[in-house]
Amino acid sequence: MSTIRLTAAQAMVRWLSVQMTEEGERFIEGVWAIFGHGNVAGLGEALHGIGAALPTWRGQNEQSMAHAAIAYAKAKKRKRAHAVSSSIGPGATNLVTAAALAHVNRLPVLLIPGDVFANRRPDPVLQQIEDFEDGSMTVNDCFRPVSKYFDRIARPEQLLTALPRAMRVLTDPVSCGPVTLAFCQDVQAEAYDYPEAFFEPNVWYSRRPEPDYREVARVVDLIREAEKPVLICGGGVVYSEAEQTLADFATKHGIPIVETQAGKSALPQSHPMNFGAAGVDGSAAANELCYTSDLIIGVGTRFQDFTTGSWALFRNPKRSLISINIQPYDAHKHGAASLVGDARSSLERLSAVLEDTWFGAFDPQSRLDWLARVDDHCKAPDATSGNALPTDAQVIGAVQRVSTERTIAMCAAGTMPGALKLLWQPAQGGYHMEYGYSCMGYELAGAMGIKLALPERDVICFVGDGSYMMMNSELATAAMRKVPFTVVLTDNRGYGCINRLQTGSGGEEFNNMYKDCNIESQPEIDFVAHARSMGVFGVKAEDIADLEIQIVAARGRDRPTVVVIDTDAVPGPGEAGGGFWWDVAVPEVGRSEKLDTARANYVRNRAQQNLVN
Repeated sequence: MSTIRLTAAQAMVRWLSVQMTEEGERFIEGVWAIFGHGNVAGLGEALHGIGAALPTWRGQNEQSMAHAAIAYAKAKKRKRAHAVSSSIGPGATNLVTAAALAHVNRLPVLLIPGDVFANRRPDPVLQQIEDFEDGSMTVNDCFRPVSKYFDRIARPEQLLTALPRAMRVLTDPVSCGPVTLAFCQDVQAEAYDYPEAFFEPNVWYSRRPEPDYREVARVVDLIREAEKPVLICGGGVVYSEAEQTLADFATKHGIPIVETQAGKSALPQSHPMNFGAAGVDGSAAANELCYTSDLIIGVGTRFQDFTTGSWALFRNPKRSLISINIQPYDAHKHGAASLVGDARSSLERLSAVLEDTWFGAFDPQSRLDWLARVDDHCKAPDATSGNALPTDAQVIGAVQRVSTERTIAMCAAGTMPGALKLLWQPAQGGYHMEYGYSCMGYELAGAMGIKLALPERDVICFVGDGSYMMMNSELATAAMRKVPFTVVLTDNRGYGCINRLQTGSGGEEFNNMYKDCNIESQPEIDFVAHARSMGVFGVKAEDIADLEIQIVAARGRDRPTVVVIDTDAVPGPGEAGGGFWWDVAVPEVGRSEKLDTARANYVRNRAQQNLVN
């Protein structure tokens, strides 16, 4: 057997560089890295040596680098991914939040944090966490609950098994998620005689598991017995590339579609079977379907509480639940009749067996009425309104009016995710929301990741001043790499979304808006100047009309544009014909009549929860 002597780090990057997709591209396109003593001498040397065969990119923060990598994988429909390397200690723990985000959203990212010395000779090394009762514990054990696969590389030859296991998880549609390979820093530099065959190019295929015929038969019977079924479109529809299949299924059988955050834009908003968002941030048309439906058919959804109205949305006492999902864990939730399999294959199989079964038990006018209310809600302010600040809905309306078929609206946290889910009317593929983890700080790095994945698209990043303040440093990276996207920064001077939740739950305004914090003076942050200092184009929109102008002007630039606009901190997205209760526990006893009223409302809504079939 022919061998080649390499350090463990050299072997890792060489192996990763030849793991290919069906289309002949590297599955791991490249590596984001911030070097420290835990990875610079070993992995850093290896990455420098391999060069363009596995390119390295430098970011500003480990968490935001990983956010960019995760957004890239989501935009690529999990067909390609990035790796992210950090040093040990704080560099590694900065990645834990991103790992949790990828885990919740079922998205592939390869995390390679440095680790302590496997030989333990210099213990304790700089930044080493010492467990007084477990000598094998390191800070990287924090990754175990937020990784789909975790391994610690403590000997060079362990790569021969660890790397294929890692790639299996990254490319497996069932168990897809973050992989952590904690790489002991002394082992990175150790040499081993690796088999040359280990570095032969290998193709990883996107599998489409077929559903079991017995589950198909049971689900077909349930569908045929129904009177008013509704389809819930989740992110699994997108990852399965089942968008057209779902549209055909709905049209052929007369079953309307409602959307989750991850499933939004699988069908364009203009599709006549698309009744919009369901649940807490749902449309009136979609939620009415969910109230009355006797059969809820989830396709590629994990049934998050925003989709189900905390399981109080489905009000029909006869209702049943079907879950079509490639992951058995998701398919069996809440007593659902499971159909475990690839979304596209499962829908095709069901449609063939159902033949000409037709329902049509919905009012198409309700969808048109709702869209008309959205247009009215998002229209530009009346010229006679004076100096009143615009609402988030009016900001969305402005961007919508100048958007094109190439526009992708993206966001992650605050008021905007709910408002966009309800109000944004995308073309197919024109929506990217990280709402599984709803991670503040994802937005700017995520926008860069989307643009890297889809350079032909026009990426619009909606971000509030709170999220912007949490994590904005990758603007500098995007400027350096000339990755253009447009940021719409809505400044309501605090955490307006949670402030509304606080008061809506019977509480008093406290510690969310700057004016309600224990401070002597409210900060006056010049976001335009800050953006410019990062090397991007910054501008203040004077009003909604100017916002439209600035969005169009940004399209010709070769770097990011940050457009700041002051918004009203008080109104939320407004009903616009939608909205539903969300289970946020209200104190059982308190000190105010307002709190007592909120508690009584909470108890009434909680009584509607139907947690099992």
